[in-house]
Formats: sequence, structure tokens, C-alpha cells
Amino acid sequence: MTARNTSHAEPRPIMFQPKSPFLREFIARGYMHQCTALEELDARLLDSAKAGPLVAYIGFDATADSLHVGSMVQIMMLRLLQKSGGKPIVLMGGGTTKVGDPTGRDDMRKVLSDDDIARNIAGIKKVFSQFLTFGDGPTDAVMVNNADWLDQLNYLGFLRDYGRHFSVNRMLGFDSVKLRLEREQALTFLEFNYMILQAYDFLELARRHNCTLQLGGSDQWGNIVNGVELGRRCDDKTLYGLTSPLITLSSGAKMGKTAAGAVWLNEERLSAYDYWQFWRNTEDADVGRFLRLFTELPLYEIERLESLEGAEINEAKIVLANAATAMCRGAEAARSAEATARKVFAEGGLGGDLPVITVAQAALDSGLPVIDLLVQAGLATSKSDARRLIKGNGARLNDQAIGDDAMKASTSDLNAEGVIKLSAGKKKHVVVKVG
Repeated sequence: MTARNTSHAEPRPIMFQPKSPFLREFIARGYMHQCTALEELDARLLDSAKAGPLVAYIGFDATADSLHVGSMVQIMMLRLLQKSGGKPIVLMGGGTTKVGDPTGRDDMRKVLSDDDIARNIAGIKKVFSQFLTFGDGPTDAVMVNNADWLDQLNYLGFLRDYGRHFSVNRMLGFDSVKLRLEREQALTFLEFNYMILQAYDFLELARRHNCTLQLGGSDQWGNIVNGVELGRRCDDKTLYGLTSPLITLSSGAKMGKTAAGAVWLNEERLSAYDYWQFWRNTEDADVGRFLRLFTELPLYEIERLESLEGAEINEAKIVLANAATAMCRGAEAARSAEATARKVFAEGGLGGDLPVITVAQAALDSGLPVIDLLVQAGLATSKSDARRLIKGNGARLNDQAIGDDAMKASTSDLNAEGVIKLSAGKKKHVVVKVG
């Protein structure tokens, strides 16, 4: 649900050095971008023995039935908070998903039904149990749904009580609004309300759960500040906002996106092997940064790993892949994925975790065009993409280059194990079996 919005300004240099374990680790691992009142927040964290655990939240809109790896920084921030003695709230945007976050978009999001939203929330919930401890204890995480209060709002009463605290002049200056208007692309009144609802969520969580901190990405800064100010104006509450930098790859590409699509966190959306491979394929320049952000390895060990050069940097990438996969999918899944990768790449064989597609016996008997097979396997996005892959000598069948885009796969291509190994480049492989 988090409204990814507003300022992309560079953060000010951190002159104050926090004493609380949470903020010290937060900064050391590269999560820090901006904070509304760093010294006050640090003092509140240090006072947890008297004031109780600090409660913080991040929201997630239910636009799909799984989060993708682009949400991992937010999840890791909540995990660090809990490990440091704080109480995390995972806020599901059952209400705000009906409005749609306009940030970073040139068009309105697809309107989802209540059933779609409920189904997506059920899918998203699965991943959080891997990262957070839920329960009734003082630092146990809780998951709440903003539909619980947003669905009950009285429109006129809401406008009277809260709308007066928001300046339209200021809202028009937010990047999510300004960029759409500059491009002369429609921004509905529905979407324009999103930032108000985002701020109101913070106020409701402060009232219901004594939540005093909102975490999020740097593009949420303006909306987070709106919530901080709304808490002060309505209830005279002291609230805080803390953001992390937006994560991009050294190449400039967006985190969590690949040629094959999003890197999903749920097993139903992406196999553990493909998830492991995503981290294993990290660019050399990103290894140290990703080890800090996406694993809990000690910082001194990360310094050793990121100092490796040449072919040895692959050791660090395997450590990253194992740690990230174990956290999201379990230790056994990480070990199995590494074993499969070793068998495929070092031994030239087939690993048990490789993605599998099934084709009909009759289709293989008559001959299946390899361009169709590449698309069906997800190794190419279209027939034209498959042809380009073949022309560039990137497509292989049973480790032999496919030199002709008119080639057909048949039963004679089945190996000793009764399957076909289909590959795109050196790192993407799919097993084709007869069903």
C-alpha cells in the first residue's frame, strides 16, 4: 500500500551517529536515506525499556498474489526492527488497493474486485512467515488490513475532519501528481485521494496499535511526512518517518525485473532454483551492497567477500544466493538449488530443481518447432525473440547449438533420461518431458 511518492532528493549527510542498535545497523547495512527526526527517534529507541518496544509499519498493496524481490528491502527493514527489539506491523492495503497508487505510473492501475484483492492478500501473507515471527508477544509481528477502517469511512465526515489538513497546492507538487500532469496524462480524482488515505493509515495505526514509525522507500517520503504531520495536527502525537534508498542495479536496471519478468517471492510464482539463480547472477559491482541489504551475514564477513576479485567473486555470489534463498524458501531449498546449479554447470548434467515443462507425446512424434518450444519454456518472450536467440547462437538443445530456427524437436532428441534439455545462454535451462 505504501504510496511511493514525492521527493527523490539526495539525503543529507548523516552527521549524528545513533546509539540505538537498530539505527546503527540500519545505517551500516545501507538502509538509511532520510529520517524526520533522527536524534529523537534514536532516543525513543533507547528508551524502549521504559516506553515499551517501538512499533513500526510498512504497507503493501494487494495488486498481485505475491510480492516480488523489489519489496525485499522493506521486508528486511521490518525483520531488522524485530530482531532489534521492535514490533513490526505488516499493513495489507485491502482498502487502498481499491484506489490504486499513482506513483511511478503513466496510467491508472487496473481496478480489482474485492475477491481479487482477498485472493492476492492470501497469497502475499505466505511469504511473511519466512521473515517475521507473528504472535501476541510484545515484539511479535502483526498483520492488519486497512480495509478495516477505510471501508467504514463516512465521506463527508472524513473530508470535514481530515481533508482540511491537506493543501492541494502542495499535493500538486508531489512527483506522482506533477509528472502525470506534465505529461498530460489523466490523473483521476480517485488516485488523487491515495496520498490522503496513506497519511490517514498512519494516524489509525497510531491510535489502534501505538505505532509511531513508518518505514518505506525514498519515493514515499512526501506521503510519510503527510502522515507524521496529520498525527501531530489531529492527536498531538509524535510520529516518525524513516526511508531507504530506491534500489537499482549498477547497470541502472530496476531491481527485481528480468527479461523473463518479475522475480516473485512465492514458490507458486517462481521456483526456488530460479530464485537462487537470480541472486547468483548478481552483477559483480552489486555483490557487497546486496550482501548487506539482503542477508544477515556479519559485516566483517561481507567485507571479506566483496574484496574478492576475478573468478573468486563467484564464491561471494554463491554465498549471497544461498543466504537469500534460505531466508525466503528455506535452507533445504537453497542447498538443493546450489546442487542443481553445480550439476548443470560444472558437470553438464540435469539437476533436480530445473524448471520442467510437459509436452504431448503426439506433438513430439510429429515434430515441435523449437521456436514454439522456447516460448513455451519461458526462455523467449515471443517467436521473434526466439529467432533472435537462435540467430545469436544463444539457444541450445541438449547442449548443442540450435542453428536453424526452422528446426523441430522430436522423440529422437530425448536423452537417456527420457527428457530434452533446452537452454538459453549458459545460465537458463528448462527440462522438456513427455506427458
